[in-house]
This record gives sequence, structure tokens and C-alpha cells, in this order.
Amino acid sequence: MGDLTPGGSPIDLDLFVIANLAFLTGLYLWAARRARRLSGAWSIGSTIAFLAAITALAVAYLGPFGAWAHDAFWAHMGQHLLVLMIAGPLIVLSSPVRLTFLNLGPVGRRRLVSILRSRPMEFLTRPVVGWLLFATVLLGSHTQIVMNWALDGHDAMEFVIRPIYLFAALTFYYPLIGTDLIARRPAPSTRLVSLGLMMIPETVLGIVIHFAPVPLYWPYEQAAAIHGFDALADQKFAGAMMWAIAMVLDGIWMMVAAIEWWREQERMTRRLERQERRERLNA
Repeated sequence: MGDLTPGGSPIDLDLFVIANLAFLTGLYLWAARRARRLSGAWSIGSTIAFLAAITALAVAYLGPFGAWAHDAFWAHMGQHLLVLMIAGPLIVLSSPVRLTFLNLGPVGRRRLVSILRSRPMEFLTRPVVGWLLFATVLLGSHTQIVMNWALDGHDAMEFVIRPIYLFAALTFYYPLIGTDLIARRPAPSTRLVSLGLMMIPETVLGIVIHFAPVPLYWPYEQAAAIHGFDALADQKFAGAMMWAIAMVLDGIWMMVAAIEWWREQERMTRRLERQERRERLNA
């Protein structure tokens, strides 16, 4: 395949990204500490999930993927995988809505609950809506018109594509994994099916990119000529990444959903057993 690594620094020190990640990390840690003080407990696992999500975002936007994403398609695809399928679900597992609830006063909590029960939130948290949004963003952003436009301008990628990708990931995973506050959580079987069906657009995109006979995006074709690597080999590698790695990550989050389903059944069984014991004592 040859060397698909562009020249230049393997680190992208984007001060805007650094400032935002640092702010969000400080805010979350402060809120988690305050929640422990006010309510007596906050899961260390949730904090670890958030820090892992921030690390994934930093690797995507500040590490080699960030430095090479405008020159090598495989690095661009690596960013997508890190944001959509690692950082997004990890943020959901960090339970930011529950953390916000614990840090609010009575009035703020009532307002948050009313937002969670509102019709727009009920609509956004439907699995079919999250699936359609995720699939549309994934496939639509890789059309030639959108991709060439985004690659031709740094601001388009940073202020349009990146926020949309993270929003799509959070919308999709929020009702499907974790135990964050939600007005109406889908049935466990629905969650598993929704996570499994996401393999369809990911596989389609990976196959189309991998088997395309010519380079699809002119900015990557130009960058390959400048840096001296094969644009078509770069594109095939990017398609293979989406095709193979996305399926592995999908499998992991399906396992998480299955474990949560099993734990829910265990809790329900224990409740029924306690209820049965109380009924026997009162008989």
C-alpha cells in the first residue's frame, strides 16, 4: 500500500479545541465533586467515562488525526470513528444530564424535568429519529459536494461538520445506552436492534469508499500528489476502516446494552422476590 502518512507535525495544537476541552473537563470535575458533596455519591465510573471521551476528542482533533485529516482520508475517517463511535457514547455513559440535575436547586430541577418531558425531547429521543439523524449525517457528509466543501475550508470543518457529528452521536446513543435521565427509555430489545441497524449505513459507506475505482474527493487527490502517496490506496484504507472498525465498535456498544438489559432484569427479579416475601409475611 505504501506510506500514507503526510509530512509535517503529527500534532495539531488548535487553541480553540484545547480551550473548549479544558473548560468542559474542569466544569465536569467541579460538578461531579459538588454532586458528591450534595448527594453523598457520584459514580467514579461516570467520571472515568467522561475523561475517556475527552481523551478521544483530544486524540481526534489534536493528535495525528487532527494534523493529517485535511491531507489523508484515513486520518479523516479515524476522526469520525473516534467522535461518532467512541467519544459520543462515552459522554452518554458519563450521565451529564443526571449530573446537571444533581447540581440544580428545586426550581432548576423542575425546569430540567419539564424539558426532558417536552415534545421536542420526546421526539429527539425516539430511536428511529436518532438512527435517521446519525445515518443522514454519516452518509450526507461524505457526498462529494459536502466533503469537498468541508475540506476546502477549515472553518467549515471546525464549526459545522464537527459539531453536527457530535450532536448526531449524542442524539443516537442517549436513549440506547447508559442510565442517564430520560423521560421515556425505549425497550431493551429496541435499543439492541437500533444499535445493530447502525451497521447498515456504516457498511454501505465503507464499501462504497473502499471499492470506488477513482478518488472521490479532489482535496485528498491533490494532497496525495503533494505528499507523494497513492490517493486511491488512501481512500481504500479509509473505507476499510469504516467498514471493519465500525462493526467492531457497534458490537461493543451492543454488548453494553445487553449487559444493561440483564442488570435491569436482575433488579426486577429482586424487586419481585422482595414483594413476594412481604406478601407471605402479611398473609
